Amino acid sequence: MRVLVTGGAGYIGSHTSKALSRFGYEPVVLDNFSTGHRWAVKWGPVIDGDLADATLIREMLIRYAVQAVIHFAASAYVGESLQEPRRYFRNNVANTLNLLEAMVDSGVRYIVFSSTCATYGVPNAVPIAEEQLQIPINPYGESKRFVEKAMHWFGRAYGLGYVALRYFNAAGADPEGEIGEAHNPETHLMPAAIDAALGRRQWLDLYGTDYPTPDGTAIRDYIHVTDLAEAHVLALQYLFAGGTSVALNLGTGRGYSVREIIGAVGQVSGCRVLLRERVRRLGDPPVLVADPGKASRILDWRPRISGLHTIVETAWRWRAQQRDADMAFYCGLAATESALIRKAATETVCPPAQR
Repeated sequence: MRVLVTGGAGYIGSHTSKALSRFGYEPVVLDNFSTGHRWAVKWGPVIDGDLADATLIREMLIRYAVQAVIHFAASAYVGESLQEPRRYFRNNVANTLNLLEAMVDSGVRYIVFSSTCATYGVPNAVPIAEEQLQIPINPYGESKRFVEKAMHWFGRAYGLGYVALRYFNAAGADPEGEIGEAHNPETHLMPAAIDAALGRRQWLDLYGTDYPTPDGTAIRDYIHVTDLAEAHVLALQYLFAGGTSVALNLGTGRGYSVREIIGAVGQVSGCRVLLRERVRRLGDPPVLVADPGKASRILDWRPRISGLHTIVETAWRWRAQQRDADMAFYCGLAATESALIRKAATETVCPPAQR
């Protein structure tokens, strides 16, 4: 059975493609490679294209006899969305409407949608349950909320079945080391902190030290990308089995502050992470932690490897072993034995200024 994976060359899309293959599905990846990587596409056909091309989408769905879609392709940076809202609504909303229309016209009935906890805005209670009001405070969250609404009405009118997965902070890397997180520039906290530990960047920018939290930094719920990928496959199987459309949180129910993440990176790597304190970024709520109970009940899904140490260790292992300059980051390390990485690195791994 073939599943179209839009944005399948990206971080979460590539891990989900691997999970699909492991469960016996063939992922068909559509990606424009604006942020994804060709080396991350390993488990099925790949088409270099964009969701702005409605004709291409229809041709793909028919040519590959696609049975369902997992939709990742989107612009996904909160700060950038505040600066370029028109780009976010065009890419995340207009292009997704192209996809939904093509699915209806081609008879493809099921979609698993990559949504986000950013649809909640500043929550009125933590942990966040799906029933809380969704009041986004940035264009990124607003664009995802619009797509959730569109899928609801497409379901009512055309019989589209969907699962919207509102996930919290994806982190970590494939435990087998095949794929991992690689953005250019890298703005996500954990890989940026690891780059600072490796000397790839001079320091890590710490945005906001005056949040109403125990240590003054924002708190987030971190989930291992492999656990996240498996949830997408389970959501697909749920739809195939006749499950009704639903929105589900994906998280662990446990939050960590920015300083706690930085401390964990230092502990795993054995290297100092130099910090530069900055003012808060607009659009960042103080605390986002999931109530994952509904996903557990409906999908029988539970995070297996989302302990903080495991997340950081797999991210460190992936980041430290990269040697290909085309991957947009080059650590400058000799090949590191896995046993060495498990020990969190010796003095020779840390840049001299950070020992």
